[in-house]
Amino acid sequence: MIKVKIFKDKKNGFIERYNISGHAGYDVKGQDIVCAAVSALAQTVLISLVEVCGINEEKIDYLIDEGKGLLSVKVPKTIDIDTRNRAEIVLRVLEVGIKSIIENYPEYVTLEYGEV
Repeated sequence: MIKVKIFKDKKNGFIERYNISGHAGYDVKGQDIVCAAVSALAQTVLISLVEVCGINEEKIDYLIDEGKGLLSVKVPKTIDIDTRNRAEIVLRVLEVGIKSIIENYPEYVTLEYGEV
């Protein structure tokens, strides 16, 4: 099962980080459409934080471990408010996309929230 955890700031509700771990187990490796969907979405969000939002990649705290099925991303606190607002839109797309995948494959993906 893929476990997604989204952490939101208590004060303003901004998504500060997300962690995705595990494997869906929907099908064999290389043919697992659930795993592929979550992976593509999560990696696109990470790339978009850099290419769309303009956050310096070196300032984003992230870890990718394909063998363990792990992606962890933390947005830097030092970005200006305009960049932060753009990042929030991108991060909300992740949240909406994960919810959509869960609607279709609830036995393979979970979503929970945490506060920071």
